[in-house]
Amino acid sequence: MASNRALFDKSEFVPGPLDTSEPAPVGKPRLRLAERRQMVFHPGSLDDLIPEDHVARSIWAYVCGLDLSPLLRQIKAVEGSEGRAMTDPRILMALWLYATTEGVGSARELARLCECHTAYRWIAGGVSLNYHTLSDFRVAQEALLDELLTKSVATLLHQGLVQLEEVAHDGVRVRASAASNSFHRRPTLEKCLQQAREQMARLKAEAEQDPAAGSARRQAARLRAAQERETRVAEALKELEEIEAKRKAAEKPNARASSTDPEARVMKMAGGAFRPAYNVQFATETTSRLVVGVDVSNVGSDKGQMGPMAEQIQKRFGRVPKRYLADGDFQCGEDFEQLKQQGTTVYVPLPKPRNPDRSPAAPLWGDTDAVKEWRLRMVTDEAKQIYKKRASVAEWLNAQRRNHGLQQFVVRGRRKVRCIALWHALVNNVLQIFRIRSPIAS
Repeated sequence: MASNRALFDKSEFVPGPLDTSEPAPVGKPRLRLAERRQMVFHPGSLDDLIPEDHVARSIWAYVCGLDLSPLLRQIKAVEGSEGRAMTDPRILMALWLYATTEGVGSARELARLCECHTAYRWIAGGVSLNYHTLSDFRVAQEALLDELLTKSVATLLHQGLVQLEEVAHDGVRVRASAASNSFHRRPTLEKCLQQAREQMARLKAEAEQDPAAGSARRQAARLRAAQERETRVAEALKELEEIEAKRKAAEKPNARASSTDPEARVMKMAGGAFRPAYNVQFATETTSRLVVGVDVSNVGSDKGQMGPMAEQIQKRFGRVPKRYLADGDFQCGEDFEQLKQQGTTVYVPLPKPRNPDRSPAAPLWGDTDAVKEWRLRMVTDEAKQIYKKRASVAEWLNAQRRNHGLQQFVVRGRRKVRCIALWHALVNNVLQIFRIRSPIAS
């Protein structure tokens, strides 16, 4: 088949219907054609790829100001000794922060962007990267990310830029990296575990009998995949014991656990469908919109989540908020009592009474003093005005995280999922810090 260039050279160009009021052109039209074989030279450096006000530069400046000495102490290859040079942890940190702002959640996709996208190439600075290095770094820094999240808020608290007077708390259910048909009962899981062990033993025997049967890398990959499957199924059986105990107490038989992600649970999503998911909890300071608390639960309900989050905030910053805003799903008398004892006023909407003639503020049998005070408080106009702030903060944060890629996890296990949630929380705080410290904001 002739190329487009050949067609243009050998045939007349027919543009279609012409305006008869204009004289018809004579001859072939002159066109600028693509020439991709011409050698070109582009002088310049990586620093010329992005403008001075690019957000990647701001993120790099932020990362350079962090104390990453704990990561440096883990590197065994030092000057004067043998060992391969390791990638600068500042590069890995900056890449994932910037990738999260762009909604990139795949290590393979990030590795590809480091080769073809100018901003990622600028951050990498000519350092070659593979997706294994990026993926391992992303889920191995839970303690560091937790500490950075605390420092991102504590610094502003110390400078008086944030007061932590009011917190909005909400949960968002995010799909897990597991399918609905990966949930099995005990007999199926035990059968899968036996098959996984047999496959593991068979692969080990093949490698010992004939090491040259396949490449060492391929053999190692097959063994690793078999071992991971055996580990996941064994973990699923352990999780199944906990699920069976809870369902037995609730008189619900037929407990199931996922062989893909044992810690995931089936939850009702925002659209009404039931999917394997995790319940990600964010607590946000209402004035600065900084995330001050992060947690991940595999329970679909938000009930009982305020107490642990309030303890986390107190542990992080040594203080508690004066006002705590949450939606109706968080109603829990024990949490109300706990927050009252620490000096926090709860603003949660009242449930609609079953009896339309009954006032929502009327106490019920078994109500504690904290619950009675909450009922009387929430019927006042002042409390209603305070509670209105919740949607513009908590729902805004959830929408922002959704837009930045928090749609479905590509990692498995609650620990790794919490790492992803911490990355999103830290990115939100970094962007809000840029806004707070910018000359326009001040």
